[in-house]
This record gives sequence, structure tokens and C-alpha cells, in this order.
Amino acid sequence: MSTKDPGASAPAGKQEKSTVLGKTARTAKAGVAAGAAAGSQVGAVAGAQVGRIGDFLKEQRQASALSLRQLSDLAGVSNPYLSQIERGLRKPSAEVLNQLAKALRISAEQLYVQAGLISPESVSTPTSVEAAVLADTRLNASQRKTLLEIHASFVALNGNGETEATTGA
Repeated sequence: MSTKDPGASAPAGKQEKSTVLGKTARTAKAGVAAGAAAGSQVGAVAGAQVGRIGDFLKEQRQASALSLRQLSDLAGVSNPYLSQIERGLRKPSAEVLNQLAKALRISAEQLYVQAGLISPESVSTPTSVEAAVLADTRLNASQRKTLLEIHASFVALNGNGETEATTGA
């Protein structure tokens, strides 16, 4: 009984084809691995942005003493979707961010910056009073809104920027 060499019994074309496929498979695996590495780097950056907006929204919601369900009702987004945003699993659209900003009574631009949709340099710089009020987490949304309205009314009343300090009165 003779023993056959597995490579010798196969036609020459078939042997060549498996070698070509073997090389192609190795090349494809290398390409997939390289793509996955690049994708994971991009994904990590995008994931950090998504996580950052989620953390920021959660802080703002808690500072406003709102439950997840209450905020979802006020903003008109589903409770599970909002939960996924806060946990960094979903990246909200600009429209959803706008709805959340209105519900939280904060600047939509702040949310856009946190989400990485716009750069911080492109945002109009609020006055130091406005920035301090918006940044103070000890205030709830209603208190922030009231303080900003009072500040805006005083600024409008003094229209030309003159105050007692600048006029000497």
C-alpha cells in the first residue's frame, strides 16, 4: 500500500489557489487588525466625548434636582435614550442637545462644546457674571434663570454701559 503525499495528489492549480488564498487571508487579517487599531483610537476619542457630555448632563440634571424621568419628559426625549446618553452609550444629536438645554435652562452652546460639536473658541464669551451663574452648581436651573434675567434687565437698563462707577455719581 502506498502512502500519498497530500500536496502531490491535488492538481497543481488547486495547490496554487490555496496558497494564494492563504496569502490573501493573511493579508486580509493584517488589514483588519490595522483598521481595528485605527478605529479603536478614533472610537476612544469619540467615546470620551460621548462620556463627557453624559457626565455633564447628569451633573446638570442633579443640580437642577430633576430625576431622569422628569428631564426626559421636559425635554421630550425617551427615558431610556436619556439614560444611554448619560452613561456614554449614545451621542445625542444637536437637536436633542437643544431640547435638553431648554429643559435644563442652560446654554445650548455649552452642551455643543461638551459634546464636541463646536469648539470652545467659536462660542461667544459670556460676561464674567453670566459665566459664574451658569457654572455655579449650587444653584438650580430656576435660580440660574432668575439671576440671569435680573442681570440682563440691569444691563439693558444701563444700555450704554455707563454705571454709577463710570459716571462718578
